Parts: sequence; C-alpha cells; structure tokens
Amino acid sequence: MTDLVLIERDGPIATVVLNRPAKLNAFTKAMWGELGAAIDTLSADDAIRCIIVRGAGEKAFSPGNDIGEFATERSNRSQAIEYGAIMHATVAAFERCRHPLVAQIHGICVGGGMEIAALCDIRICGTGSRFGAPIKNLGLVMAHSEMAPLVRIVGADVALELLLEGRIIDAAEAREKRLVTRVVADDQVGAEALATAGRIASGAPLVARWHKRFANRLRDSRPLSAAERLEAFECFDSEDFRIGYRAFLAKKRPDFVGR
Repeated sequence: MTDLVLIERDGPIATVVLNRPAKLNAFTKAMWGELGAAIDTLSADDAIRCIIVRGAGEKAFSPGNDIGEFATERSNRSQAIEYGAIMHATVAAFERCRHPLVAQIHGICVGGGMEIAALCDIRICGTGSRFGAPIKNLGLVMAHSEMAPLVRIVGADVALELLLEGRIIDAAEAREKRLVTRVVADDQVGAEALATAGRIASGAPLVARWHKRFANRLRDSRPLSAAERLEAFECFDSEDFRIGYRAFLAKKRPDFVGR
C-alpha cells in the first residue's frame, strides 16, 4: 500500500480516504487496486461496524479516472481489459463488503467517483456537489460491472439519461434521481457522515450485516428459498438480541458485542 488510499480508524468506524488532493482525487490504476484491498481488509474485520468513504479535502470526492494515465495504461483494448479487471475487482470488493458503507461526498463526484459512491449504502453530499458521467466526450464506455450499481439505484432510464446526455447535475437533481440519499449544507457533510456512521455503529453489528445482505438479496428476482427465509430468525439466538431487549426493558443503552 502507498498513500493513494488511506485508512483511518476511530473505534468501530473506519474512514477510507481517496488521497490525491492535488488531482482532486482522480483515480490511477494503482489507486483502484489499493481501494479494493482496503475495502476487503476492513470487511474481514469484525471490530468494524461502519465504513465512511471520502475524498481528501473538500473540493472533490473524485472526478473519476486520471485521463493523463490513459496514454500509458489504457490506450488500447488489451490495456483497457487489464485496467478494467482491477476496477471491476474493486467494484466486487464493495459489493461483498459486509459492513455498511457511507459515502461522504464533497464537491465533484463524476465518472468513476460516481460509480464508487453508487456502491455505498448511504450517500451524503453537500448542496454544492456535482454529479455526472460525461464519458461520451471521451469515446469511452461504462462497462457492465461499473454501470450495474448505478442502474440499481437510479434505474436504467436515468442511467442512460446521464450517459447519453453527459450532463453534470447538481445535488438537488441528484437527490431527486435517488443518486444520493441525503443533501446537507456543504460545511456539514463531514459532520453528517460521521453522525450517520455513529448511529449505525451504535446498533447491533450482526443486524446491520443481515439487513444489508437481505436488501441486496431482494434485488434479485429469484424466489427466496426456505433456508433464506429462516435466516431472518437467527438473530433470536444471538447474544446481541438478549443484550438489546434486556437493555430496552431496563431503560439502558445496549452495549452490543457482535455475537
């Protein structure tokens, strides 16, 4: 790992920072790989209860891939396949992450940056944030793996609107299109993301993981199996369930242990 992606920890909350502020956190090939590795590492850690993903500074989440790297790393089909494999491995890391993901979006969130934000469970931006994917102007296609999270949250019609027109939209329109889940004042984005992560972390971590897995499964149109339906009752055998209901009856705050 280099300093292209930073991991900061505050108890059960981890923050993953896209760290190229001089380039507005534009992605390089190496940065994609490091981001996927960071998410996989944190996903495997049972002590983590929530992950915040943000760009360094407050000018941008990320404008997407660094175009300056295209001539050496993405100039033809074979190079693009290799580059894409790294990107798509990172997309997969986000999709299999067990813990809730919160996108803390300052400023520009375009192209690959928007793709990463779309992979997060809760997406918080400021009123001055801007979104879009004007890759038609580069003669560049958004591959299936990259487009799928966007289609899931905004629908195929809105995804096509963004890709075919290449417009950059403001935070209000992004909220209207469900691209973000919450819009706050620009100077409150960090505080709101941290407060959101705190509320998530205060709950039973096993329940958060179950809810995330169930919601992802329900996106699949296949009927639920009997075993899948029964999984919803496993929480009743957890230590956290006993802690939770006893704390409620005692009018105390529960201290969950993740078991």
